[in-house]
Amino acid sequence: MDPDQEESACHVELGDDESKSSDFKMETILQTNAGEPDFECDGGAMSQEVEEDAPPLCELTETEMTEYYNANESKTPLKDLLSSALNSLNKKMRWDSPSQEETFMWSKKTDPVILSTSTEEACDDEAVEGRLPDTFWLDMCAHIKEGDGMKIVDLTLNPERNTGYNGTHIWRAIYEENCIDLDGSVNQPMCYEERVMYRLLSGLHASTTLSISKNYYPPNKRKGRTHWEPNAVYFYEKFGDHPEYIRNMHFAYVVLLRALKKAYPVLSKYEIRTGNIVDDETAMVLLRRLLDSSILKSCSQVFAAFDESLMFRQNHNNSSLHDTLKESMDKFPLNTQKEVVTLQQNFKGVFHNISSILDCVQCQQCKLHGKMAMLGYGTALKILFMTNDELIASSLSRNEIVAFINTIAKMSEAMKDVRELTDLYWSQHIPSSSVPTLTSTDLYDGSTTPLDAAIGATAALAKSGVIDTNREAELVRLALEGDEALLVIAKHYSSDLEKFLMFTEGLGSPTEPDAIVVGTGLAGLAASLHILDRGGSVLIIEKEHRLGGNSNKASSGINACCPNNSTNDDYLENFIADTTKSAGAAARPELIRTLVSNSAEAVRWLKERVGVDLSLLAQLGGHRSKRTHRPKNGMVGAEVIYGMQKAVKEYEKTGRVQILTDTKVVGLVKDDKGNIKGVVVEYLSKDKDNGSREILSQNVILATGGFAADRTIGSYLSKYRPELLKMPATAGPFSTGDGIGLATAVGAGLIDMEKIQIHPTGWVDPKDPTNPNKILAAELMRGVGGILINSRGERFCNELGTRSYVTDMMLSHDSYYAEHKQWNKDNEIPSFSLILSSSAASDGKKHVDHYVHKGLLTKLDGIQALSDWMGINVTVLRESLMQYIADAAVGLDKWGKTSFQGLPNKDLDNEVFFAGTVTPVLHYCMGGITIDTEGNVLDENKRPIPGLHAAGEVTGGVHGDNRLGGNSLLECTVFGTIVGKKIPIRARRTGITQKTLNENVKTKPKTLNEIKDDVLSQHSSKDDCWIAIHGYVYDLTDFAEEHPAGSESIYNLCGTDGTGAFQAVHNTNMLSDFEDDKVGRYGPSVTQTIGIYE
Repeated sequence: MDPDQEESACHVELGDDESKSSDFKMETILQTNAGEPDFECDGGAMSQEVEEDAPPLCELTETEMTEYYNANESKTPLKDLLSSALNSLNKKMRWDSPSQEETFMWSKKTDPVILSTSTEEACDDEAVEGRLPDTFWLDMCAHIKEGDGMKIVDLTLNPERNTGYNGTHIWRAIYEENCIDLDGSVNQPMCYEERVMYRLLSGLHASTTLSISKNYYPPNKRKGRTHWEPNAVYFYEKFGDHPEYIRNMHFAYVVLLRALKKAYPVLSKYEIRTGNIVDDETAMVLLRRLLDSSILKSCSQVFAAFDESLMFRQNHNNSSLHDTLKESMDKFPLNTQKEVVTLQQNFKGVFHNISSILDCVQCQQCKLHGKMAMLGYGTALKILFMTNDELIASSLSRNEIVAFINTIAKMSEAMKDVRELTDLYWSQHIPSSSVPTLTSTDLYDGSTTPLDAAIGATAALAKSGVIDTNREAELVRLALEGDEALLVIAKHYSSDLEKFLMFTEGLGSPTEPDAIVVGTGLAGLAASLHILDRGGSVLIIEKEHRLGGNSNKASSGINACCPNNSTNDDYLENFIADTTKSAGAAARPELIRTLVSNSAEAVRWLKERVGVDLSLLAQLGGHRSKRTHRPKNGMVGAEVIYGMQKAVKEYEKTGRVQILTDTKVVGLVKDDKGNIKGVVVEYLSKDKDNGSREILSQNVILATGGFAADRTIGSYLSKYRPELLKMPATAGPFSTGDGIGLATAVGAGLIDMEKIQIHPTGWVDPKDPTNPNKILAAELMRGVGGILINSRGERFCNELGTRSYVTDMMLSHDSYYAEHKQWNKDNEIPSFSLILSSSAASDGKKHVDHYVHKGLLTKLDGIQALSDWMGINVTVLRESLMQYIADAAVGLDKWGKTSFQGLPNKDLDNEVFFAGTVTPVLHYCMGGITIDTEGNVLDENKRPIPGLHAAGEVTGGVHGDNRLGGNSLLECTVFGTIVGKKIPIRARRTGITQKTLNENVKTKPKTLNEIKDDVLSQHSSKDDCWIAIHGYVYDLTDFAEEHPAGSESIYNLCGTDGTGAFQAVHNTNMLSDFEDDKVGRYGPSVTQTIGIYE
């Protein structure tokens, strides 16, 4: 059967329970871009039938080949086949850039990224007595090279997406290779074999374009995108006038499925052996499930859309390619049989050349998917062209099978994408005149009954996709039953669908949320977002006026091991060992392994779902490798909390999340069986009722943080560590252990309550040195090369040691502590100098700028200025720093330090230093509520309390004696995720989706006038606060109280240019949320330097 034959209407898809029609019908409503060089090969229209008795076109004479190679022997990567397309690229194509042209110089290798069987020796392609050897097709994949720098790639972490790479020249070369090489002319129609190859390539091209269309726009805070989003217009431009491209993809899918069916005997018994027994067994079970599925058993007529036995046959008679030699010779004269052999050789050679072209792809992700697909194609063709006797397990490598199965899945997903993108295009581009405008006249005009108005508004919401069919049915039922509240709402609000939706939210089934989350730090927000993403509903309660908790202050980063298979030679077992060592005798292996093994996924989720930049790596104290991730242009805590808040608040418009601030949970509701059923709250805001109220839910998640800031009589700090009551703390004043009290009141157990981490470096603010609340001097300051110096001008420890070690070395300057290893609460806490060289400050620039802005770090030119600032003898200080430089040259100092980053210049007199004063501070409570690895709160007998869960610093046992730097945000993300994923999601009372009624409405940009300094300075009060940031002026009066870091940092900048302060902490993308707060363009006075503006 000709490859142009229409596919069967019987179509099945991998991974889908329902069969869907393969027809792709689309009326032209948008003109495509004329002349765009897509699908360039025009050597025969797909609608043109090949005559069965036409003479063969796909062969070259021996003279032509000899003449060509005499002149062009070194021009192509292959020595045994004409490749005029490859050779002609430099001569006849126009390049988009010099680097593009450079890639087609075949003497240079690129860095292919896919494994293959290229180590196999090439097969013997010489014909014997007019017949090719049985091994001829074994090396179909030989030119999909593994190259240098080979590595295993996890395809799940590298999906096919829009990278912005322009591959037009690659596709042009691929099509030209097929069109020219076999017959040497573009003026003749394609032969049968060329058409098969063309349709396979066109199908691959179509599936790639569909993947790009489906994943076109990356996550972007400025645009409000939290996931990769499709571009339906791009999809229509590529396929609107070319449904044949989709048919070619269906054809390619049939070829792949036909090969899968033929390979059943081999694949069903194929053993996968990678060394990981569990993964291997899982893979084999899944492979056999695929082979035994209905895909290969039902609709068998679909395989008739292609028949490989019709290929390579003179005159296309009914003889099989694999007849015996006698039968073949009877049917074909010797000279004709020789032409058939040449045709087979040329076909394989073209496939090899096309495979080689992929080495020219400069985009590594594009190359990865291109090579995988070609490896899958080559495997399929190998399977189809070999006889059943030749097709044995050793014929196929593991990587060929992996590529083959993944290519089938790629085609299957692409066909589903066609339907989704088609529906999306039509939904976005239906002429507005065809959508009825919902006004009071249409829905309620006095003569229309409230019943009609209610049902009309409900129908409009369902048609717009804002509510699902379950909610639609419920509202219709309420209307027909005469629900008085619904009818009154419809009478007055049916013309305003957003208000109708909002006011009907409470009607119908009970509104009890799936979970109540207490606390809005990272742990609480992570649990909430996972519940919401799964379709659940959440009530979030925060006693403060703003969200974020202590997570908002985090500055060092978040740890993760091996998110891309390896991270600086780090391994999970190393990470576990470092965490266990820090945890000491109190280590709990099951909780540590849960924390570490989920770390890579935690960072991936924050990057991809929340949109946080975590592109930089650092090595913190106590870690043997670089595994702490942080943003390159922002403070990690602020960036993470900003992204989490934004993602969670996106669901407010759907009605599935409610956030109560200035609200304190004062008790848990418990039923007779001991199950937690809800919370009791009190409203703290003056404009709310001060009485208590019960709010019910089957699940309560405690994420309230630690207790280090509570120094009152009877506090947990006074009970478990009274000697530390006078030590300053980094925790916010809200860290009072509320969640611990709530849990113990219902029988929860506690663990490690006496284990309170003292962080070695909290900044001493020279403007307010006695303030008990300190700003943390991030671990990063020592990680990039910060040096600790005591009051005598001497170093005294390995700055990269664990927090407990460095703190111990600091406190040991006190004689009582040095002898008893317990702090005397009546003694003064010692302070030290933290010094950074110019290179260390450069590596930690974001943090340094932030601390300089706050007056915590001072810039000093030369060692004399540094010693004067410290108040010590310059000679002693010079000796200490020179000894440090000498130790670095050896690679070891007397405290065991082996990593020396950010060394000072040997010319200390001309070095630029940054210095600040630090002191030990209470930082983290390792103790808290007892939990298991699933975040269930355990009672005093280690039994779960039904309905009660906890995550973050409120829990105990995860960190043992001492928490490693960077493990706090990790704990919050990992255990918040675990809890959020396990909460049962009930059937939704409302089917409100993320789609809003006005999502496609474009707001006309407002005109912004220029605002000079004299005008800006007039808006400098708490009641009228304007701030200039990156060239625009924003009215942040209302936002100040909601600022996660506190209102004071906003008020301090009122009436001024706050760009420097902003960029020291935040990413510029954050400003996208404040478009409505812009009041003008900033025009500083002519005497002001404006070079910092972006």
